Amino acid sequence: MNADNYLRTPWNTPFIAQRADPCVRRISGKWYFTASVPSYNGIAVRCADTLEGLRDAEEKMIWHAHESGVMSRHIWAPELHFLDGCWYIYFAAGEKDDCWKIRPWVLRCKDADPVNGAWEECGMLRRAEGDQFSFTAFSLDMTVFEHGGKRYCIWAEKVSTGPMISNLYIAEMATPLSLKTPQMLLSSPSYAWERHGFWVNEGPAVLEHEGRIYVTFSGSDTSAAYCMGLIWMEGQDDPMDISAWHKVNHPVFVTNREKGIFGPGHNTFFRDEEGRIYTSYHARPYDEIVGDPLYDPNRHAFVMEVPFKDGMPVFSLDHQLFQP
Repeated sequence: MNADNYLRTPWNTPFIAQRADPCVRRISGKWYFTASVPSYNGIAVRCADTLEGLRDAEEKMIWHAHESGVMSRHIWAPELHFLDGCWYIYFAAGEKDDCWKIRPWVLRCKDADPVNGAWEECGMLRRAEGDQFSFTAFSLDMTVFEHGGKRYCIWAEKVSTGPMISNLYIAEMATPLSLKTPQMLLSSPSYAWERHGFWVNEGPAVLEHEGRIYVTFSGSDTSAAYCMGLIWMEGQDDPMDISAWHKVNHPVFVTNREKGIFGPGHNTFFRDEEGRIYTSYHARPYDEIVGDPLYDPNRHAFVMEVPFKDGMPVFSLDHQLFQP
């Protein structure tokens, strides 16, 4: 498919073009955006006074991949967080001589401005004492959230033996750079819609709303079969109690051929100044991909408002923003 030769609809106009795994944050009155760049060779951040302003805001590469060794290939899915007075970016990276040795790494900025401030490498996220499993195999898509005075992270990791199934795991954090507890299995690809091409759960995103915690995730390979699933728990329960979580048995957001959105997934949640909930996700505007889907650059970032119905978030292209 020619990147310029596809069905254009009011729904597949990008928020920001050629940016996969989008992360949108509103912190201290400013809006920030980061995402995977198609070359996978560094991390770029942009800042604006409004959500709309992010679309044309100058983008600055705040960190470049190493020439060799760790953090030298496949720089994926950066997430920006402001924790304990510092900025952190969690991201995944492989190695030049083993590009699929993907692990979670952390950058930190102690300056007030994360776009123009100085970033330092803090190494790989450290697992808890006695944890023999976390980050021993292909691990990516780290997200961080706080609940009940504690901080947690959720990430995707493939099992280290047997068929390489990508599961979601959760752990409590001791610091922004280390885990306090061993990992707990949160979700595994148990339905057919999570198993197209590969058995995958990845790209978790956390939303707290009206007494519940919702976690969206992405399933299947990165074709048009890529889709979003949902797990949730009541807010008074313990996130580390796996029995507290409930998994919806169907995808909550899928390809819509009529509207020109293919393979939607890897989203992030945010609220505007009035408290309205939005999500940014990536998708392609066409189905047919020439060559390796991983290197097709046209996974674009989109934004939609997320209303609720019967206690559940609704992902509908009728609520897509930035239509022409």
